[in-house]
Amino acid sequence: MVGGSVLLPGLVSQLIAEDGARSAPVDPLLPRAPHFTPKAKRVIFLYMSGGVSHVDSWDPKPKLFADAGKSISVDEFQGRKGDFKMFAKRPQWKFSPHGRCGTEVSDLFPHMAGCVDDLCVIRSMKSDHTNHYEATLGIHTGSFTFARPSIGSWLSYGLGTVNRNLPSFIVIAPKSPYAGGQVWASDFLPGAHQGTLVLPGAEPVANIKRRAATGRLQELELAAMAKLNRQHLATRVDDPLLNARIKSFETAFGMQAEMPEVFDLSKESDATLQLYGLARGSTQGFAWQCLVARRLAERGVRFVELIDVGSSDNWDAHGDMLTHTPLARNVDRPIAGLLRDLKSRGMLDDTLVVWTTEFGRTPFNNSADARGREHHHWVYSSWLAGGGTKPGTVYGESDDYGINVGKDQVHVHDLHATILHLMGLDHERLTYRHTGRDYRLTDVAGNVVKGLIV
Repeated sequence: MVGGSVLLPGLVSQLIAEDGARSAPVDPLLPRAPHFTPKAKRVIFLYMSGGVSHVDSWDPKPKLFADAGKSISVDEFQGRKGDFKMFAKRPQWKFSPHGRCGTEVSDLFPHMAGCVDDLCVIRSMKSDHTNHYEATLGIHTGSFTFARPSIGSWLSYGLGTVNRNLPSFIVIAPKSPYAGGQVWASDFLPGAHQGTLVLPGAEPVANIKRRAATGRLQELELAAMAKLNRQHLATRVDDPLLNARIKSFETAFGMQAEMPEVFDLSKESDATLQLYGLARGSTQGFAWQCLVARRLAERGVRFVELIDVGSSDNWDAHGDMLTHTPLARNVDRPIAGLLRDLKSRGMLDDTLVVWTTEFGRTPFNNSADARGREHHHWVYSSWLAGGGTKPGTVYGESDDYGINVGKDQVHVHDLHATILHLMGLDHERLTYRHTGRDYRLTDVAGNVVKGLIV
């Protein structure tokens, strides 16, 4: 113990030095070669906050319709272990087959249902937590307990950026979700890989307009600051946060030139705006988010996440499942428009679109006449499109009532491993050394789901 107490400061210093040496590259955003040939070049991550009911949307359960009101025994309810008597709850929307593939989708999403020939629907997703905060953290970072780097940050770290005038990872959200900024944080990765938040509205990114009287004056000011920054950094070469901050200011300068053009939708045709369901001149709603996401993807942004709502007034339908109706109306047509727009431009082949939520909702409740559903992480649904995924298919099954995974489970770690794989990254090799340990997005788990890939 005495020896350990003497050695500990030295060991800690050594570990910190090792982390600093590995976390402060000359330029953290330089493009990097993938581990192998990727099928996708970019990701658009569509996140529905609050827990969309799988049995009311993507996972048809005829037996749940037939046995509505019958008693069901479960050994856990809302995170509490025990022997609970529940009642099967009838789905609120009717399911029907769509497209050439015949995938069944409910009437909740009529526009997305028209795109099923391009979708790979996963009906066997599995999460580790039944609370919003932890489940939201998990679907974004792979960690359900502690803040860790977001998947967008990992992709930025692994591949760098191809457009220095724009961030490699952008999040467009009208309000703060559960877990707040941790959803797009870089945590222990260099700060240059943190997501940049864009807020729908008249000024999506604050302070994007030049304050200097002329462009020449700004160039002189920036040149002077760059010289001072280099001098300052030269005496603090082991400070990755300082290096990241300097790089973020350089990216911000580039954003002044390119980001306003991204948000200028005036040149988009009436047909394109109609495809998304966006009124000309509007800067609000999920339709605006989806169209801006396509424009960012065109300009080389690696990872764009769209969050539909915040930590309140979302898909958390405890009291009444009919609250799903306006939420679905907000996202259904824009998402279908995004898929069709990407496909018409030849971009869907190398753009991976991911639709998910943090968990599903219970196919049962504690009273036979309950109008809502509770949290359900045992099984839920997501889908993938483009980027090398199998179009017009369904992967995995839940059981007869949609309570548990019935076949081919896809854990959150498996989904993350698959996304990285499609982007040309081996999830077991994409690591970062922090406090003496090699971390990765999938922790010590995760398998690439080959059944989702062409």
